[in-house]
Formats: sequence, structure tokens, C-alpha cells
Amino acid sequence: MPVSNSEFPDRISNSPTVEATLTDEQCSSVDRLLRTVDPVVTELGERFAAAGHELAIVGGPVRDALLGRPVHDIDLTTDAVPERVLELVDGWADAVWTIGIEFGTVGLRKNGRQVEITTYRSESYQVKSRKPEVSYGTSLYEDLVRRDFTVNAMAVRVPGGEFVDPFGGLRDLADRTLRTPGKPEDSFNDDPLRIMRGIRFAAQLGFSVDEKVAAAMTAMAERLRIVSAERIRDELTKLILSPNPRLGVSLMTDLGVANYVLPEIPKLKLTVDEHHRHKDVYEHSLTVLDQAVDLERARGMEPDLVLRLAALLHDIGKPKTRAFQPGGKVTFHHHEVVGASMSKNRLTALRFPKDVVNDVSKLVSLHLRFYGYGKGEWTDSAVRRYARDAGHLLSRLHILTRADCTTRNRRKAAALARAYDDIERRIERLAKEEELSKIRPDLDGHEIQEVLGIRPGPLVGQAWRYLLELRLEHGPLGKEEATKALLRWAEEQGITPGKPEE
Repeated sequence: MPVSNSEFPDRISNSPTVEATLTDEQCSSVDRLLRTVDPVVTELGERFAAAGHELAIVGGPVRDALLGRPVHDIDLTTDAVPERVLELVDGWADAVWTIGIEFGTVGLRKNGRQVEITTYRSESYQVKSRKPEVSYGTSLYEDLVRRDFTVNAMAVRVPGGEFVDPFGGLRDLADRTLRTPGKPEDSFNDDPLRIMRGIRFAAQLGFSVDEKVAAAMTAMAERLRIVSAERIRDELTKLILSPNPRLGVSLMTDLGVANYVLPEIPKLKLTVDEHHRHKDVYEHSLTVLDQAVDLERARGMEPDLVLRLAALLHDIGKPKTRAFQPGGKVTFHHHEVVGASMSKNRLTALRFPKDVVNDVSKLVSLHLRFYGYGKGEWTDSAVRRYARDAGHLLSRLHILTRADCTTRNRRKAAALARAYDDIERRIERLAKEEELSKIRPDLDGHEIQEVLGIRPGPLVGQAWRYLLELRLEHGPLGKEEATKALLRWAEEQGITPGKPEE
């Protein structure tokens, strides 16, 4: 299957002439792609062709098919304007939606297959604009030249199955390199988010970034300021959940992009690890992220956004808490508390959901708790508190704590692993006796009011917390013993039990 170039004008300076043919395996991949979407897309192609319009599968589906990756969403492009697309699918599609029509996109569903059709277009941002200006084109070349990277600037025409690759995307797939169809400066000026997309693709696909593209990313990183926090968050999420998030974070940092996305990360390079186990806390944090990912996989887990963000951010409080002691020792007292606050602020600014923000912040605040365990001298009550404070995050805290051990001293690493094995066994034993994450006092708020003869108010909360501490310290007391303890506490507090005031 030859690469179609004949309809296209001369390549611009950054796009070398393409002289390539698909291998038999790649031909099979394109054929599989067409079979996957057949007959819905084929019918659409015939419908558009009969009306004198072009239609092609474009971008991600073509790239993934050639890489042998699963193809999920089908993106189509056409010379028909959105209003014309609506006319062509009227009465044929089972459902149509126009939520993206202002950007030239019409969505539809037919026989259970969902596709999006976008008019040939280009997007550009004014210097201070957060919303792109969309203009429609009239040819497939005009559409492909304005796409982000050459590996996403390939298309398959329908019907017919002609493979179109004007900018060497096939070659770049083979080289595992990210280049832009035109000058990278033009591409990133059209949409600065492409800087983050490129870094995310590198992490997802294991690709390298072309030198000219990397230089443009660095030079234009500040343009990310005009992109909405939500769009940056979405790209960052995909990066963190990628097979190699360390690669993405390293690229962001090395290219200066992290300064506008996660500025706390490059600042870790200024901090020397107090144990001199790593060049700096930055390298330690990347290692913890790596080890958390490895532990996820070893336990058969799906990529966990909360866990991975906590692993990356767990030490971001160190630069603010660094203190130099006599003899050259460096300390970072309470960096977990400061880091929890910083994590919450950064993730909130990036518009992450509240539950993600709170969970990551809590893990950061708890990540040092285990290091007080020593050689197992914690009482059962301390173990209960550890499990209860972690709550639904306990399994993630187990992984984060283990991942945080990056010492090269094998004896020390083995000792830490044995200690954590021990605390997990103790939690499991106690969990069989009671649901640790749901520990409550033996008396609830209503019972406390009845015993003390008080109305709802702060005093009930104080009594509740007192009974909770007893519960954590001694395990289940039963209502009779809890009532006696509550009365003793009330006497110490100068509270005379009686009937609630009306």
C-alpha cells in the first residue's frame, strides 16, 4: 500500500520528503483498522462521497493501529462544514450531538458505534487569549499540516482505504521520535498545550523528542500560562497514568515546562537529601514514583492517580523546611505537614477533583508516620490509630511507605521491609477483631447526651473524642464500661450529669 503524496505541495522546511511504503504488517494494521470501524465508517464515507465531500480517519486511531495498539475512539475529518455534516447524517445516525460544534466537531452514534467528525480546521491563540480561534480548511493537507505531531498527521481515506502520510509520520513511528509537521514554533503557537501533549506522548509511547521540538518547548513554555488549568490537568493526568511517568516528569523538568505546571518539582533539585543517599531530593522523588509504579504492577493494580501523585509530591515541603545543623547535617522537620498543604494548593489550582486533592494531601501528610515504628514497639492502640488515620487510603499508604525506601544500604532496606511486613501483619490481625477504618466510640452522640444529660453542642464532641481515644487505646469497651469511663471524665471536667435542659 503506497503512501499518498501526489496531491500535496512541497514540504515546508521542517518536513523532509517522504518516500515510504507500508510493510505487509502495517498494511494489515490499516486493514484491521478499516474492518474495526466497518461498516459504519464505510457507509459514512460513501454517503459523504456521494455528496461530493471527503472523509478520512485521522490522528490517534491511525497511529495506534500502526503501532499495534488497541483502537477505541474513531476520529474523522472532512471538508464539509459542521452544518453540512448535520445535513448528511440527518435521518441516518441513531443519535447526534453538537457539544463541540463551535470547534467544528459533530458527534454521532450508529449501530452502537460512536464517532466524531471534525471539519478540516486550524486553531490559533492570540497572545493573551485562553480560547483558540478556529478556521476551516478545504483540503486534507491543510488539516494535517496544522496537527500537533507527524505521528498524528496520518490519515486513511474512506471509502477506499488510501493511506495518507505527507510529513513522514510512518518514518517517525519507526524511529520512535516526536516531530511536528511544520515548524515547532508554529505548532506550539497554534496551541501551547501541544507542549504538554508532546511530553505526555513521550511518556505514553516511549518516544524521544526531536531536538528542534525540544528547543521550541523550552523557548515557548511560558505560553502555557494562557492555557486553562483544566486542559493542563487533563494532560498531566494522562502523563502521570502513563507507563513511564518518570520520563514525562523528567522531560517537563529538563525542558523548563514544569516551572509552569508543577513548579514545586524542579525546586527539589536545590535540596540535598539528609541521608546523602541521592544526588538530591528530586532524584529521590522520581525513584519513589518509579517504585510505586512497580509495586502497583506487582500487586495487579490499575494505574492509580492518587498514589502516583502522592509519590511524586511527597517531599515537596523539603525546600521550605530545610535547615542546616552543626557538622553539616541537613534537616527537614515537619516537611510532611508543609508538603501536604503545598500539594493541596497546587492540585486545587490545577482544578483536580476535591477527593483527589484531599486524598493526595492526606497521603503526603502521613508518609512519615511509619518511621516512628522502630522495631515494632508500637502498642496495639498506636497501630489502630495508624490504620484509622489512613482510613480508605491504607492500602495506598502501604505502597507509598514501601516505595519511599530508596536506601542503597541493603541491610537497612531489608530491616525497613521486615518492619513494614510486621505492621501490616498486626493491622491484619487487629482488622479481624474489628473494622479498623470504621472505629467509633462505644457510645454515640445521642447516648453521650443521654448519659450526661446535655443538649447537642461542643461538649458532646469533646466527650466523643475522649471515648474514641479510649477505644483506640484499649479496644472495644462495651457500653457499660464506656458509660462508667464517661462519667469519670465528666466528673474530672466538673460536669454534673442530669436531665437535658428543655
